[in-house]
Amino acid sequence: MKTLVPALLAAALLAAPLLLAGCSAADAPALEPIPGSITYGGQPRTKLTKSPIGSAVYNDFYNQQGEHVYETYILQPDRSLKLVRRQIVPDFPQ
Repeated sequence: MKTLVPALLAAALLAAPLLLAGCSAADAPALEPIPGSITYGGQPRTKLTKSPIGSAVYNDFYNQQGEHVYETYILQPDRSLKLVRRQIVPDFPQ
């Protein structure tokens, strides 16, 4: 029994990354820019040359329905912005 518990624990720890691999964000559909997004209509013409790769860029605006939209972008190695998160919050919750 004493040898069985560590063996089962080791097997569970080794299998955990394989089980979690199916839950990656890469499986989620990519967010598409909407009017007001930084990347709506293509990448911005100016490059973020002083920001480190992987840094977050935040944007907030009001959409056509009057809801407050918060977006998060990540700066990619080619200096483009990747939209990774969008949260839409109504100004007057019901």
